[in-house]
Amino acid sequence: MTSHLSDKIQSDIDPRRLLLRSLREPELIQSFTLSDWDLLIRQARAANILGSLYYLFKETNLLPSVPDQPLRHLLWAEQVAQKHRQAVQWEVHMIANALKDTDVPVVLLKGAAYVMADLPAAQGRLFSDIDIIVPKDVLDAVEAALMLHGWESTHHDEYDQRYYRQWMHELPPMQHVKRMTVVDLHHAILPETAAVHPDSKKLLDATICLGSDSQIRILAPVDMVLHSMVHLFYEGEFHHGLRDLIDIQRLFAHFGKNPFFWSALVPRARELELGRPLFYALRYMQLILQADIPQHVMEQAQASAPHALLKVFMDQLFMRALLPVHLSCDDWFTKTARSMLYVRANWLRMPPFLLMRHLFHKAFISPRDA
Repeated sequence: MTSHLSDKIQSDIDPRRLLLRSLREPELIQSFTLSDWDLLIRQARAANILGSLYYLFKETNLLPSVPDQPLRHLLWAEQVAQKHRQAVQWEVHMIANALKDTDVPVVLLKGAAYVMADLPAAQGRLFSDIDIIVPKDVLDAVEAALMLHGWESTHHDEYDQRYYRQWMHELPPMQHVKRMTVVDLHHAILPETAAVHPDSKKLLDATICLGSDSQIRILAPVDMVLHSMVHLFYEGEFHHGLRDLIDIQRLFAHFGKNPFFWSALVPRARELELGRPLFYALRYMQLILQADIPQHVMEQAQASAPHALLKVFMDQLFMRALLPVHLSCDDWFTKTARSMLYVRANWLRMPPFLLMRHLFHKAFISPRDA
C-alpha cells in the first residue's frame, strides 16, 4: 500500500520542482522514495539551503519521517550551520572592536544581520562574507581601522581598485590576514552608476540597535526586506537565487506579524526608488513559493510592474534562474535565461558606454595582464 502511494506521489511531482514542492508542502516527504530523497538532497545542496531544509522539517515535526541516509546529510548541514553562526557572531564583534575608536556604528547587512538579530532567515543559512554599510564620508577612516586590525584588500589590480572606488557601492572586499574572513564595506546598496539611487542616509537614519549595544545595528525591518530584494534582483548571478528568495519569504513571515510593516512597505519602496524589485520579489514569492501576500500590497505594488509583454518575458527568465543550479532543474532555455539576466544586471548597474568599456577591459585586458 505504501509503495503504491509512493509511486503515485513520485509520478505527480516534476523532478525539476521536487525541492520547491518540498518547501511548499513538506508533508509530501513522508511518501518519498530513497531516489526522491537523493535528488532532494542534491537540489537543496546546490541551492545552499540544506541547513534550512533541516529546520523546515524540524518546525513541521517531520524529522522522524526522514530516512537515516538523508537524515545524516541534514544533521551534518545543521551542525555546519551552527558552527558558521558562532563564527559570524565572533567576527562581527571583532569588526565592532576594530571600529570602536572611529565612533562609526557597524550596520550589518544580509546574512550577518539575520544571524545577529536571531531572525528565522538565519536558520541553517551559510554565507561567505560579512557585509556592513557606513556613510561614504567615513569610508577612508573605516577602511584604515580595519587595515590596522588585520584586514587587507583582495583586489590589487589598478583597474579593479578604480572600478570599485569610483563606480561601485562598496570597496574591494577585505580579507583578514589570519582568520581569512571577508568584510564587504558598503556605502550604498546600489552602485553610483545605477539608474536608481536609494538614499543611503535614509537607510542609515532608520537603523535600529541590537539589544544594548549601540555600536552594532541593523536596517529597519522594511529596509532590510527591500535591500534583500535589491540584492536578488539587481545582481547578475543566481547560484543562490532560491536561497535569497526564501530569505525574503522568511523575513515577510516574521515582520509581517506587525500590520505596520505591510502598510509601510510599498510607500518606502517608492521613496527609495525600489518599486520594481519589490514587485518582482512579491510576484515570484507567490509563483515559486506560494507565499501569502496581502492582496492590497500586491495591488499597490502593481503600479511598479513592467508592461505586459515584458512581464511575460521576465517570467520566462526568473522562473528558470530562481531554481537550484542543478542539472535536474534545467531545461533547454535555463542557461540562456541566466546569461540574459547577467547582462540585464550589468545594464541596470552601469550606463551603456561605461558598461562596454568595463566588459572590454575584463574580456581582453585583464586576462592579458594576468
